Amino acid sequence: MINISKTVGLFCAFLLLIGTSNAQDNVNVEDWPETAKKAANAMMEKYGEPHEHTESMLIWNNTGPFIKTIVYKEEIQHDFPMPHKDVLEQVINHDAPVEKYSDLARYDGSVIVERTKGTIAARCDKEAANYLALNLAHDIIEDKKTVEEARQFYADTMMKMMQGEEDEYLQKLTFELPQNDVTNPDETIMDMSKVKQMKEK
Repeated sequence: MINISKTVGLFCAFLLLIGTSNAQDNVNVEDWPETAKKAANAMMEKYGEPHEHTESMLIWNNTGPFIKTIVYKEEIQHDFPMPHKDVLEQVINHDAPVEKYSDLARYDGSVIVERTKGTIAARCDKEAANYLALNLAHDIIEDKKTVEEARQFYADTMMKMMQGEEDEYLQKLTFELPQNDVTNPDETIMDMSKVKQMKEK
């Protein structure tokens, strides 16, 4: 006599196995450019399968201190502090003051501040470099380093990493992340009563 419950259980397990296999097969970066493929494989090895993916990007949510980790297929040429391809973007919550935005832009064009979302992102080719970029961005915000000092520290630290030395700035965030809501929706300056009237016409 056939054991119905056992048969159903095996069938469900088989379906689950197929679904898992298909999900993994869908994440295929073999045809990606070399730097992007290397970054994608490194992040999958560290964080597992991405939570979302398309043909041009892989996305993980809440990986360590990062609210988003994104690997792009598209490689962006970046020559600071030495020529490389930007493919790995990692985002943290941070309430960077507006008056520091120009300094952050001068420090590193691949450090991206979004005031409305209350985030700062770093985009490079390795997670260690993103840690470094974000730590130095925070130093600039806190007036611990000038733009010029931060840029030189970045270059010196990357050189040391290539020689086998590991600085703390490459391994983790050296500052506390905000625990409160740091989004900034800004303020309304239009006369909303007039807007309402126009909508009602």
